[in-house]
Parts: sequence; C-alpha cells; structure tokens
Amino acid sequence: MHYAKITERLQGLGSDKWAIHIEGKERQSRGDELIFLSIGEPDAAVPKAIMDVADRQMRSGRTRYSNGRGEPQILRALSSMYSQRTGRHVSPSQFLFLPGTQTALYVAFMGVIDLGDEVLLPDPYYATYEGVIAAAGGIPVPVRADPDRGFHLSADDLARKIGPKTRALLLNTPGNPTGTVFTSDEIARIGALCRKHDLWIVSDEVYATLTYGNTVFVSPFDDKALEERTIVVSSVSKSHAMPGFRCGWIAASEEFCERVLPLSETILFGSQPFLEDATAFALENHFPEVDAMKVSYERRAKALIAGINGSRAISARMPEGGMFVMVDVRKTGLSGDDFARRLLAEEAVVTMPGESFGLGGAGHLRVALTVDEEEIAEAARRIKRLAERVALQPSR
Repeated sequence: MHYAKITERLQGLGSDKWAIHIEGKERQSRGDELIFLSIGEPDAAVPKAIMDVADRQMRSGRTRYSNGRGEPQILRALSSMYSQRTGRHVSPSQFLFLPGTQTALYVAFMGVIDLGDEVLLPDPYYATYEGVIAAAGGIPVPVRADPDRGFHLSADDLARKIGPKTRALLLNTPGNPTGTVFTSDEIARIGALCRKHDLWIVSDEVYATLTYGNTVFVSPFDDKALEERTIVVSSVSKSHAMPGFRCGWIAASEEFCERVLPLSETILFGSQPFLEDATAFALENHFPEVDAMKVSYERRAKALIAGINGSRAISARMPEGGMFVMVDVRKTGLSGDDFARRLLAEEAVVTMPGESFGLGGAGHLRVALTVDEEEIAEAARRIKRLAERVALQPSR
C-alpha cells in the first residue's frame, strides 16, 4: 500500500522518545512501586472554581458546535490578557483557539514553512519540536546551547546557522527541558537578527507564568516591532494545571490568523464551548491554587538540588522557570539514556534522558517536579546513590 511522505518524515519522532517512561508504566502495571519524574503533567488539582464553571456551562447546554476561531468570550479574555501584558491593544481577531499548544505548533508551522525550509531550533528542545517541523516538510537546524552557560543561546550562535533556506526560529522560554528564561537583552538581539533575515519567530510560551526568584518572563510578541513576525503558542495546561482540557491558542498578527484560519478549520472545526468558557474564566481570574502550585515547584527544585549537592559525579542548577531540572551526569561517563535506564532498573526512578531532547541534552536527565517534596528528596537520594556507585566502578 502507498503511504504519504509525511509518515516517512515522522518515523522515530513520536512516542519513541518516551521509551523509558513507557517502560516505567508497564512495570507499574505489574505492581512495581516507582517514582515518576518523567512527564510534565502537573500533579495539582484544577482550581475548583474553574471546574465548577466547566460543569455548569456543560450542563447549561454549552455543548454544541463552536466556530473555527473561538467563542467570543475566550477571544475577549485573550485580548484583555495580552493587551495588559504588552501595554498595547491586541485585538480579539489576533487569536485562534486550539486544542492545546501541540496543535497550535502544528498549525503555526504548517502556515509558515514549505518543503525543504529550515527552522532554527535551540538545542536541547522539547521532544515534539522535530516532529511538528518535519510534518510541515521543514528541516530542523539545531543550534547547541551550552549547558555550562545555563543553556542560554546568543544571537551570534543563531546567526552562524542561518542559510538561504532558513525561514523561522522556534523559541521556547521558559524552556523545556532546560528551565532557561531568555532575558530582555537576549530577546532584543534575537529579534533584531530575525528582522534582519526576515524570519518568523514561533514562541512557545506555555510556561510563561512559571518563573522563579527575580527572573522576569519576556516575549518577542511584547515588542511592537516584532509583532508581525511572532507567533505565540500557549495554553492553560501548565499555568492552571489543566492538561486534560486541551485548551490552547495562537496569538499573532491579524493577517496571520486570517491566513491560517482555514487550515485550523480543516484540522478541528471548533472546540467545545463549555471548555472555552472555563478557559476564559481561568484567564480572567486569580486563583490561590495556582500561586501555591508555583511555590511548590520552586520548593521541589530546591529540594532536588539540595539532595544532589555534594556529589562529585553529578550536578544541577536551579531552573529560571518551568517545571523541570536538568541533572548533569556527564562525569559518570554514562550517556543520559544509559543513566536513565539504570536509574529505572536499579533505583525505581523514572526520568527522561537528555538525549530525548536533542544532542544538546546529551549527558543529562530531565527531572519533572511533579511529586511532593518528600518524594523529590527521596528521588534525589537515589539519583545521587546511583551516580556515586557508577563513579566508583573502574572504567573499561
């Protein structure tokens, strides 16, 4: 039978990257007790008030078809939120409501690249980025971010990778898996480079509300000069612990939204109105549960790092944002993949190897901050224990 070329382009770019997580789930189904730190799924409950709105709106009949752009209430809520953030009016017509950030990424790249176009990709990068680029026929061009510089990437690093087929940059801040948050100066320099070379900026901002210490989130979309070339993708999955709602959006220019609206309508012609109502309510209100969730992530990160401190074989630094810690295991002599597999087999801790996030993640583990402090501290002890055990073994 004949298959479309897209199926060839996506070979190995799907769930294969979650092989250790899948193995952990299979062991758990057989009764094994494991600590899961592999998936960025908030363990906090959805704020009750949001659940009440979803329930009430569903029961009141908000279960019929919606339009392809989004219900008026959610578009107004997004307009208000981004207008307040940017300090300028951002029209409701500058948004498309979509089922999660992943779908928004797919729509964004299908809208701006063609077969053979290149997309700059700061490396390490989220595991699905290669797939959404390849699906549109694009070619990911990794730009290595130095782990010894906190995975921060300079405009000069990017400039060296720009060629005649470069069409876009995929930026993720705060970063997954790295926890890196680009500064205003870095965003300005990167933005100037993209203007010079007429590049699109696809900005994944799903962790925008999760920054720590004195770190400030900055988006290229907030700069009026970059608005026409920036496509923001985001959702309430992380900010409000609502991953199963699949409620996300694109924020971009009116022209972009008009051009790709027919594309989004061929994928999914409208989302569930009661979920759009709940998302609008989430964005328009403040919730103590959300504040508590952010505080808990910061405490868990500190607990993990404290538990690792003192090891001569591994290290970790405090993330600037997001819900992950990158643990550097290079001194053990093992790859991130080998270390993660041994960690599962010998210490019953499930993590993601850095290699799942590109070559730039090699020699690292991505640890999700999705269990309580006590479990995080126990996981840190086990990670450190394995590292010390490996370090004592004679090299071959």
